Amino acid sequence: MESNNNSSRKIIYFLLSVLVACGIWLYADLTSGPNGAPRTCIREITDIPIEYTREATLTDRGLMLVEDGSDLTVDLELEGTRSLVTKLDREQIRFVVDLSNVTSAGVQNIGYSVSYTDNEFRNGAISTKNVSIGGGATVNISELYRRTIDVSCELVGNVAETYTAGQVQLSHTEIEVRGLQEDIDPISYAKVTLDIGDSVEETVSRELELQFYDQNGNLLDDSRIHSTVETIQATLPVFVTKELRLVVNFIEAPGARVRNTDAHIEPETITVSGDATQLKNVETLTLDNHFNLLDLGTAASSNYTTTYYPIIPPEGCQNLSGVTRAALKIRFEDMTSASVPTENITLVNLSEGRTATLLTTSLPVQIYGTEADVSAVAGEDIAVTVDLSDYSSASGTYTIPAEVRVSGGDLGITGEYQVQVTIREKVEEPPEEPTENPQEPEDPAEE
Repeated sequence: MESNNNSSRKIIYFLLSVLVACGIWLYADLTSGPNGAPRTCIREITDIPIEYTREATLTDRGLMLVEDGSDLTVDLELEGTRSLVTKLDREQIRFVVDLSNVTSAGVQNIGYSVSYTDNEFRNGAISTKNVSIGGGATVNISELYRRTIDVSCELVGNVAETYTAGQVQLSHTEIEVRGLQEDIDPISYAKVTLDIGDSVEETVSRELELQFYDQNGNLLDDSRIHSTVETIQATLPVFVTKELRLVVNFIEAPGARVRNTDAHIEPETITVSGDATQLKNVETLTLDNHFNLLDLGTAASSNYTTTYYPIIPPEGCQNLSGVTRAALKIRFEDMTSASVPTENITLVNLSEGRTATLLTTSLPVQIYGTEADVSAVAGEDIAVTVDLSDYSSASGTYTIPAEVRVSGGDLGITGEYQVQVTIREKVEEPPEEPTENPQEPEDPAEE
């Protein structure tokens, strides 16, 4: 029993010693550099793609980068701690060559920069020991070959019934392409494809990518073709024919309502053709927005008043009816007027210390409206108010404007009204003196 325990202890001691030895070895491996610094190692990573930036500046100068004769990849030897170097992935390395300072054609040597996408490897944690391309990248710069080519549009889809489509409108019908002559010469034309879908009912407009074709209609690889524009705006106008009802908007007043008129427009409608998007929610065409019904007068009349208007279709639309002028014929069907006298006159805002005497005791008021409303009005239904605010310091007889209102029915009032009022300063009357009682005669009987 005791021998078994001894054997177990020996095994445990052995394993502990192995772990301690490994720990010491690992510590020594990591810190065995000069002055106890972490130990470094070198790792080679091959075929890292070279990232060329600012190529657009070349195009602006009439130049381009040619892959043939230019360095495309690079091999690097990197130094750092074992833990960092072993974790580094090639996707985290950026080897960048900036082309912004290239101003002429020819084979040239351009400087580079090495950076890392992960912050863990930045700030000197990893250093570059060796670069396979030496002190710079070799680039082959060529002058751009230029040509102007036509742009066409292929249309896919259809418009709905009763709608018609116009011609496709392109933001550019010609473009300039630039590149190596061997890449540009095969180009016959450029094309965009506009898919409008099924049964479209409004104008379609989209930004479309360019594609390049040779004279046999074969699609070309555009990776080495530079165009002055990246996309083309293609617009297909879709038209619709609609019948629009002609309308006039009226200004009403008490006693003068649209419901009391007989009005019609000749012609009642016109037919127009125009952009389907613009006419989508349009059902009417307004001839006049401010026809004042009081302009018809307030006297009963069986005659129509006729007003002519030019017919102006919505912008961009065509009037297919051929009629260019419309006539509004209108009259009041039920309109009468009457003069109703009223004695319901009130003076307001008389200043303190003054008296006012109304000289106008009855005022005839001209009212209008439907026959039923007018005939139902009596004098007590009309209220006349005279405001004396502006006569606070005046004395004498004045003709003062009056405000007239009528209650009951939908009635209007014509004319301006005024009354005469005499204003005086209030005179304080002296107090009455008391009268003395006469002395009663003495009663002779009392003597």
